[in-house]
Amino acid sequence: MSGFLAGLCVAVLPVLAAGVWLGRRTARPQSLGGLGTPVEHATFETLHTASLAAPPLRAGLTEETARKSARKLRSLLGTDALCLTDREQVLVWDGDGDHHRTEIMERLADALDTGRGEAFRLTCDLLDCSVRWAVVAPFTVDDRVHGALVACAPRESAVLVRAAGEVARWVSVQLELADLDQSRTRLIEAEIRALRAQISPHFIFNSLAVIASFVRTDPERARELLLEFADFTRYSFRRHGDFTTLADELHAIDHYLALVRARFGDRLSVTLQIAPEVLPVALPFLCLQPLVENAVKHGLEGKAVSSGKCHIQISAQDAGAEALVVIEDDGAGMDPGLLSRILAREVSPSGGIGLSNVDDRLRQVYGDDYGLVIETATGAGMKITVRIPKYQPGVHSAGRLTRE
Repeated sequence: MSGFLAGLCVAVLPVLAAGVWLGRRTARPQSLGGLGTPVEHATFETLHTASLAAPPLRAGLTEETARKSARKLRSLLGTDALCLTDREQVLVWDGDGDHHRTEIMERLADALDTGRGEAFRLTCDLLDCSVRWAVVAPFTVDDRVHGALVACAPRESAVLVRAAGEVARWVSVQLELADLDQSRTRLIEAEIRALRAQISPHFIFNSLAVIASFVRTDPERARELLLEFADFTRYSFRRHGDFTTLADELHAIDHYLALVRARFGDRLSVTLQIAPEVLPVALPFLCLQPLVENAVKHGLEGKAVSSGKCHIQISAQDAGAEALVVIEDDGAGMDPGLLSRILAREVSPSGGIGLSNVDDRLRQVYGDDYGLVIETATGAGMKITVRIPKYQPGVHSAGRLTRE
């Protein structure tokens, strides 16, 4: 991580240098409304422009992201034209000289193969064409060249060569962050599949065994449990949407607990305290159910089958801008040191993937301030607190599932 931060700083500082260069090109003696000297004003404008260009690039290098960022990148360099390419084609051309697309792609072969920048004269028979030189600066992530920034100008400029190279390095950092985001998303998706697989074998077998035990003695009870089982598995294995509502997640938990109570009888008791106003709040799919499953598992773990009992309390309360969900059990608890290693993925005992997966997804969606807060000790039960913002950009429920 320290190497990554160092690389990020190395990439940002040259942008400041590019801002100073741009400031020297554009400085004027007039008042700047208290923003300081012309160079300071230009540096501020450069950083502001870079901040506007960054979000699209964090989604990767595509025609859409290139189109959204090209104008900002051209203003950083102050060139007559700029194009962004992948390894196959020009993704976007901003400015004059659009007819040079084919020539530039033909000349890019060496730079895309070697990852080294270069500058070359453009051939053009149009007298009014303002671009005569092109500066190529490849985008490199993990020693792979993804594409290139090509800045076009009326004449050769050593300063433009250096500035284009530094801006390309800054773009490369954004693309590296995009790769990290995508890798983390793939990891989270894989772990959701793992959670589903974890639900499948033992829980399905035990649930069906319980249902079968009621078929002859209490057919109506067996039918009710079969419907609970169908609703829970439909929710758990659904294919659409990264987010759900608190109401839908609690419905799934209710189905799950109905099946668990049918198995353990009066050994397991559950208390729910839910504020109606927080039911529409959106949250990551399969976010709370693994925590309840963890409470059931550790709540009954180590207790005698005939006499050991466990009480689980689930509450969801309105806390202003947030919904506060607390899941507490009076079971076996856990050593805090072991819990820390589970959350850090240093160890992965049975059931641990649920806690670490939920903690990671909450932090990914809402930020590091919204990870799980867990209070536990050996023999003292466990209390898990989840804070969920009522509004978060990009977090929307896919809609409630109904029985078919």
